[in-house]
Amino acid sequence: MKHEIIIAGFGGQGVLSMGKILAYSGLMEDKEVTWMPAYGPEQRGGTANVTVIVSDSRISSPVLSKYDVAIVLNQPSLDKFQPRVKPGGILIYDGNGIASPPTRTDIKVYRMDAMDKAAEMRNAKVFNMIVLGGLLKVCPVVSTEGLNMALFKTLPERYHNLIPLNMEAVEQGKQIIVEQ
Repeated sequence: MKHEIIIAGFGGQGVLSMGKILAYSGLMEDKEVTWMPAYGPEQRGGTANVTVIVSDSRISSPVLSKYDVAIVLNQPSLDKFQPRVKPGGILIYDGNGIASPPTRTDIKVYRMDAMDKAAEMRNAKVFNMIVLGGLLKVCPVVSTEGLNMALFKTLPERYHNLIPLNMEAVEQGKQIIVEQ
């Protein structure tokens, strides 16, 4: 199975980190992965996106024009990537960053209010992990165990005490994602 995923939003939302953690999770499960970030010179506050491919077999190219899954966290990203989701694919969006919701009927569309949940958890930094949890609920690209191992690999050791909070955020994301 191969999953071609784009994650897009503003710099500072954890877009690149989310992609990196997803890619490392695939590595922890002995899958083939690519991780290709793209961002403007202002990174924090500017637009950022990352393409992640997770596959059971070799990946021929990390460059994509169409995606199986798009996670969009702001309106410019929705406008840019909604047309590039393959028919039958998945689009996940955060309700706080979107003024005009997705309109396609040939894909599955899921909404999350991840920013609200992060505020409820009193930690804005877990926003991206909430979103990642929603992805794993509707498209189990990797296992929760693989994700947990990836956090130990990607986070500096001084932050390992935050891994339980991050895993709780993943579980919260699985609970709040809803199909539109």
